[in-house]
Amino acid sequence: MWGNMSKKKMVLFSVIFIVVIMALSLIITSLSSGMKGKVAVVNVTGPIVEAKTVVDEIKGYAKDSSVKAIVLRVDSPGGGVAASQEIYEQVKRTVEKKKVIVSMGSVAASGGYYIAAPADLIMANPGTITGSIGVIMVVPNLKGLLDKVGVKTDVVKSGRLKDLASVFRGIGPEERQVIQGVMNDVHDQFIRAVADGRRMEVKTVRSLSDGRIFSGSQALKLGLVDELGDMETAIKKAAQLAGIEGEPTVVTKAPKGALSRLLDGEAPEGIMRALPDFSMKYMYYMYMP
Repeated sequence: MWGNMSKKKMVLFSVIFIVVIMALSLIITSLSSGMKGKVAVVNVTGPIVEAKTVVDEIKGYAKDSSVKAIVLRVDSPGGGVAASQEIYEQVKRTVEKKKVIVSMGSVAASGGYYIAAPADLIMANPGTITGSIGVIMVVPNLKGLLDKVGVKTDVVKSGRLKDLASVFRGIGPEERQVIQGVMNDVHDQFIRAVADGRRMEVKTVRSLSDGRIFSGSQALKLGLVDELGDMETAIKKAAQLAGIEGEPTVVTKAPKGALSRLLDGEAPEGIMRALPDFSMKYMYYMYMP
């Protein structure tokens, strides 16, 4: 009887010992990983239609103590003015807490450059298309076509400029003056945001802000980017700046599928490209070759 009880105690002690060793091993591994540090990658791909997804992702990594640096991978021709400004502001807030490095892909122009400006460091490929600091608004004029098919529109409005930039007629001199005034103001916001983010003189940025594009190599010489390198180099640079020794652990969120994006109220990039006419009347920080 006593022998059986002794055996049971030994088995129980062995099980407890193994569980404790496994728990300690997991804790040590976790602590080791935490000390090593993580680099988070946030992807901005395609037209910038909305800001919430990117902003929330950056905010999440900014609060995560195990993430020591963030790489913002930008492969975008730009997009909506307000959406670009919201991402810019979040990047600007985040650099006060941890390192943010921008890695530019094939295109990081207009709004794609806007959101990169406040980062700690911008890295582009030599052949990246960037710059395009400007604002564009395209208004289709369907008047000639509608006249040919005999279609006319009647408009009832509360003010003479309420149907400003209507696609059913051309833009008159007064309307053009109003629109140009808004465009100039939004363009100036872009220039000052770049000057502030890049710590450049406003007049220097203004001289580069006629909408022209630059290669990554040209942008480096002009002070619009800091270094040339690919995504892997950007991750290593982020780890270095954050004080991470050795190879960092890289974390990123899996891209959403088309259905998931629709359920979240986002329009997939393919749909946006297939239906350009619905958005032509709005202003964009966008490179449109």
